Amino acid sequence: MTFTPLTSDFYGFAADLSEAEQASLAEIRAFMDDEVRPVIDEHWHADAFPMQLIPGIAALGVVGPGWAESARFENSAVYRGWVALEMSRIDASVSTFVGVQNGLVAGSIGVCGSAEQRAEWLPRLADCSVVGAFGLTEPLSGSDAAQGLRTTARRDGDEWVIDGAKRWIGNATHADVVVVWAKDTEDGQVKGFIVPTDSPGFTATKIERKISLRMVQNADIVLDGVRVPESMRLQGAASFRDTARVLRLTRAEVAWSAVGVMIGAYEAAVRYTTEREQFGKPLAGHQLVQDLLAKSLGHITASIALCVQVSRMLDEGRQEDAHSALAKAYATTRMREVVSWCREVCGGNGIVTDYDVARFFADAEALYTYEGTAQMNALIVGRAISGTSAFA
Repeated sequence: MTFTPLTSDFYGFAADLSEAEQASLAEIRAFMDDEVRPVIDEHWHADAFPMQLIPGIAALGVVGPGWAESARFENSAVYRGWVALEMSRIDASVSTFVGVQNGLVAGSIGVCGSAEQRAEWLPRLADCSVVGAFGLTEPLSGSDAAQGLRTTARRDGDEWVIDGAKRWIGNATHADVVVVWAKDTEDGQVKGFIVPTDSPGFTATKIERKISLRMVQNADIVLDGVRVPESMRLQGAASFRDTARVLRLTRAEVAWSAVGVMIGAYEAAVRYTTEREQFGKPLAGHQLVQDLLAKSLGHITASIALCVQVSRMLDEGRQEDAHSALAKAYATTRMREVVSWCREVCGGNGIVTDYDVARFFADAEALYTYEGTAQMNALIVGRAISGTSAFA
């Protein structure tokens, strides 16, 4: 399948991908256009995830890249970023499903799991025969998860007893397993556990009335004396520093997703303004509209450049927390501006999903917040700049 560069990739960054990576992106783009785009509005308004798409998503090989147990070909972190971009430019909810399954769940097991755990779970996550969720955020703990985690894990012989609650857990209503992060009552350190959702004491309740990422099935989770064997504890997770290693990988991909949302809104705005006429000519022929479109393209281009470099640094083993934090904070902040400008040039039609921009406008708010707010990521960068922590 032939890969055609996006017109919004104004400086042609995708040309640096390998032929295999470009061919894979072409396949992903075709799937998103042919299978996802036609069902988005129906499911977005119904607040439902299109479960029938999961086998097709699995067939794309987008879950598991980066882990030898499940990768279908050698690929780069830059390629994985482009995957997030290509999916998000059509729908951020589908991209989020993949991000949870791949970056957070497979990532947790890939980074913190034993060889046995990797061999058992990564191939099953890659083919989506097992759907996963990632349980870190809590009702009373979000940005302060490193210190404020209230969910506990207590060792009892060869088992662990987990008690607590989690909130905003994507995929949780239909997941088979959840990677739960809990504080060990003995040493006070955060540890990770692979928890089957059919475990006694585990309940997941869907969060209703969302205005953003409506297709993502977020849930409130309660763990009431949930027991898991020692074999389900992530053997390489001994403290929150190990949790942070996972988040370092996924924050960069959220930045890529933010670029995809920008591009989706921008492409919809270009379509609308070139087709819609006002004062005897297309909207795109007016100076003020061209100014907003040009500024949007500038934000997209700058954000792609930032994302490409931070992913190259990951490939080279040079990426640190501050690098991914800066990419996430910058790209999501620019995303907010771009979707606002794109909604603006569509006028009243920009607030209905018929023209796509409204959906990107709403979905952008979730990406701006999750995986660390812009302010929290700014503090990570500020600590790297100054050598002094400003966290409260």
